[in-house]
Amino acid sequence: MIDRTKAGPAACAVGFGVTAVLALYLPHPARAAEGGGDQAVPVTLGTVTAADVPVYVRGLGTVQAYNAVTVKSRVDGQITQVYFTEGQEVKAGDKLFQIDPRPYQATLDQATAAKTRDEASLHSARLDLDRYSALVGKGFQTRQSVDQQKGTVDSGQGSVALDQAQIEAAKLNLDYADIRSPIDGRTGARLVDLGNLVQASAGTALVSITQIKPIYVSFTVPQERLDAIRENHAKAPLDVDVYSNDDKTKLAAGKLTLIDNQIDPTTGTVRLKATFANQDERLWPGAFVNARLILTVHKSAVTVPAQTVMSGTDGAYVYVAKANDTVERRNIEVAQTENGITDVAKGLKLGEKVVVSGQYRLSEGARIKAAPSGTPAG
Repeated sequence: MIDRTKAGPAACAVGFGVTAVLALYLPHPARAAEGGGDQAVPVTLGTVTAADVPVYVRGLGTVQAYNAVTVKSRVDGQITQVYFTEGQEVKAGDKLFQIDPRPYQATLDQATAAKTRDEASLHSARLDLDRYSALVGKGFQTRQSVDQQKGTVDSGQGSVALDQAQIEAAKLNLDYADIRSPIDGRTGARLVDLGNLVQASAGTALVSITQIKPIYVSFTVPQERLDAIRENHAKAPLDVDVYSNDDKTKLAAGKLTLIDNQIDPTTGTVRLKATFANQDERLWPGAFVNARLILTVHKSAVTVPAQTVMSGTDGAYVYVAKANDTVERRNIEVAQTENGITDVAKGLKLGEKVVVSGQYRLSEGARIKAAPSGTPAG
């Protein structure tokens, strides 16, 4: 049997201890009545402002050379001169290689000499034709001899014309012996060294040249955006910004120059191409970039810092500060978020104060304490 006389004091001591502990954590009725139990949450506030916000269409793109040429020889021979260094900027018409020109110079001299010989024969044949024509009326030459001499003159004219064609061909081959750049651009690695024998029929590549000023970026966008792109592009060329692979560093700004004439049925995308001046050469052929096509600009859009917006089961929402230092949880409709700014289509008014930081500790009607501007909320 339990001795109640001994258990009584111990039970009282335990009960007193529990009451003391609870007193530390439970608000006193008087204090609760005074509102002291609602602890203010420190937050940072921002103002709903108006700004011109670009409306982007994004796509993953590849940088492409404006022009690219693989230089090959049109004539056979040994390379006797190399006029460029690898990676050098060249202009159209600049010499790159020289093929030994002596065989082609000899062929040209031979054709020139043959023409001189045939022109002399033609001149003599024409003089004979003139004499025969003068004597046929006097009976000293027959009509047949005159006709034969006309044939000799015509044959001589044909020989001279053939000689001239051979001269042109020889000049062309001699010109081909000087291999020149067909475009402005940058040379790549030299693929054939000095002294090597090249043959035109082998199609050996000597060097590649790429034009990178200006330059293209080819990228794809969803087919659902095609109508809007075409409609806005018809009004004026659309701007395109390209960013680095991490989508943070802007590399260049250009103009949309091509909307492809068909949609890729396997991906449901349409290919676009933009042109960039690339004077600083930040775009390099073959690089992957992130393209942002500026479809239009939303003038005087209602904007808030992107970190203001939170996501819930019923969509996006923000906490709006009220005059009595409490907050209202308000659902909003987001148009887009770019560069740390959210364009709000519905739900906010200009000039309203919203919670920028510290909102994760808030609920509907919570009391707040605004921190000074630029000070992160505790």
